[in-house]
Amino acid sequence: MNERELFLRHVGQTSRKPLLLHIDRAENIYLYDKEGRRFIDLCSGVSVSNIGHRHPAVTKAVNNQVERYMHLMVYGEFVESPQVQYARLLVENLPSGLNTVYFVNSGSEAIEGAMKLAKRYTGRYEIVSFWNAYHGSTHGALSIMGDLDFTRAFRPLLPHIRRLDFGVEEQLGQITRRTAAVVVEPIQAEAGVLVPGKEYMQALRKRCDQVGCLLIFDEVQTGFGRTGTLWAFEHFGVVPDILVIAKAAGGGMPLGAFISDKKIMDTLTYRPALGHITTFGGHPVSCAAGKAALEVILNEKLIDSVQDKGRKFIDLLAGHPKIKDIHGIGLLISVQLESEHYLSRFMDKLVDNGLVTDVFLFARDSFRIGPPLIITDEQIEEIVNIIRRTLDEVD
Repeated sequence: MNERELFLRHVGQTSRKPLLLHIDRAENIYLYDKEGRRFIDLCSGVSVSNIGHRHPAVTKAVNNQVERYMHLMVYGEFVESPQVQYARLLVENLPSGLNTVYFVNSGSEAIEGAMKLAKRYTGRYEIVSFWNAYHGSTHGALSIMGDLDFTRAFRPLLPHIRRLDFGVEEQLGQITRRTAAVVVEPIQAEAGVLVPGKEYMQALRKRCDQVGCLLIFDEVQTGFGRTGTLWAFEHFGVVPDILVIAKAAGGGMPLGAFISDKKIMDTLTYRPALGHITTFGGHPVSCAAGKAALEVILNEKLIDSVQDKGRKFIDLLAGHPKIKDIHGIGLLISVQLESEHYLSRFMDKLVDNGLVTDVFLFARDSFRIGPPLIITDEQIEEIVNIIRRTLDEVD
């Protein structure tokens, strides 16, 4: 058997039609398969590879840490320099109320930890989330997902979940003194990059303050410069009580975290102790990689050009007759085509033409533009030419 056959036989699948690209190596914004074909990565592994693949600063940090030690002990027991130094760098680039980092393995686990923390701190039980939201696939995260088709097969889920329509200020009164937390993406990614108004986000913050519940921002996709600011909440002048990060947080290694104020986070340390615990969370190699990646973003001022690069994509694609709509923020862009069926044919042809991207879970007629932040103007022009040519080729 070749490795594709072994993959289909022995590796758990997520769909009946996997892409089956057999990638041999990756560098910068490019992927190379076993046959030597080059593909442009237009989705950054879904907002993971914000500084591209195998950035030398990250590979150096990983190699240096591997030479010292890898796993030592359940997270939170030993003082490990990569965790400490990365936590310090994160909080130095966050508002003062977000000063304590709990490292985990992924975005889903970070959401789970944030929900537990909110219930523990407030003593309340209700969680408010939003339709068309995606927060992960573990049982608790699935319970607050905003799509019934994805959750129906796994019921019963967590009780006391209330869902609101995203961006509808009139519904904010449904957040009450029973509510432990509101979990929201400041920009709804899987809904097709829906950007709310600044007034709405500020009204949401005000309502949470009025009833004494915690506001949790899921920045798993939008963090680390993706939207043109380091954190998406900066666009709205609103600071969450708990910030959830992952994906780009590890610089290509598995890592997530939920971040809050120490007085809130400390409630996980007693009644009971080990209120949240994770064996591999904050893995030293992942923390070393994540810190190096964030330093690249900051030191090379990659965020400064993100808005201009995003506008260049939109301007160059605008006007094509097969594109119904384009919208987004920074380098998180949604391109809507005429139908889901047409999009499927287009995506297949796009891979043939050397471009790899992804669809959105809740906007099935749209594809994603989310390249690494290091992308150049020349590369943007090359990508747009491939997209336009592919649109012309597919009936």
